[in-house]
Amino acid sequence: MNQTENMLKRAFTFMVAIVAAIVVIGLIKFLAGEGLREILLDDDSRSWPLTVQNVMWIALFVGFGELVLRWSAAKDEESQLKRGYLPTDGRSLNMSVLGKIRDSIASRKFARNAFLPRLISRTIDQYRMSGDKGESLSVMNASLELYMHEIDLRYSILRYLTWLIPSLGFIGTVMGIMFALQYAGVPANAEADDFLYQVTQRLGVAFTTTLLALIMSAVLVLIQSMVQAKEERALNAAGQYAIDNLILRLGADPDADPTLHTAVPMAAE
Repeated sequence: MNQTENMLKRAFTFMVAIVAAIVVIGLIKFLAGEGLREILLDDDSRSWPLTVQNVMWIALFVGFGELVLRWSAAKDEESQLKRGYLPTDGRSLNMSVLGKIRDSIASRKFARNAFLPRLISRTIDQYRMSGDKGESLSVMNASLELYMHEIDLRYSILRYLTWLIPSLGFIGTVMGIMFALQYAGVPANAEADDFLYQVTQRLGVAFTTTLLALIMSAVLVLIQSMVQAKEERALNAAGQYAIDNLILRLGADPDADPTLHTAVPMAAE
């Protein structure tokens, strides 16, 4: 998948997430009881539907959309282990065989995106240049560290959302307290029979905003940790597959010219 396709997929997922959030808000609005609507949506607010709770719901579903993308990417990475990039018959891999493997990988759909084909390609390129198994292993280890960092970077938006949702909850709480104090500060309201009820009601909605935000954030972080662990397991499996079927089976070609190690240029990734 190239960068343009990835951006289109992300944009489509973003739109679907927003639509799903709006549908959920609508279902709560028309199906939930009055007390639940006030907690989840603050639908009695004069600014409805532009409430903090509604923004939190949208942020939550955008996070779910990101998690769907990451789960799909993890599934793609796991599927690479079944594509037979390397022979598993136990034979030694000489320069001729490595060249065929490298050319085969270059023609694959995921050659420039998935971790496993990139890892194999880099390791083969290093071995074809140096002929040293130790240097090839060093390149593989360095690549695995870079890929792990790449996985971590892919979750930057999710980390922001898990920070944003509780922050919105605290903002909603502060706004609720502010409105309650503004109401209490009006002399005419202080003389009303339901003065205490009105103030406590506003304060109650204010604090439930933070409670809702913390629950949303906890759910998002839980699912994020599960999905990220799936991607990291896929990368670990790719590294083990490459070590077992490539590094441990690298061997010199007895019929090859020793100068061949430095004569073959590194193929472009």
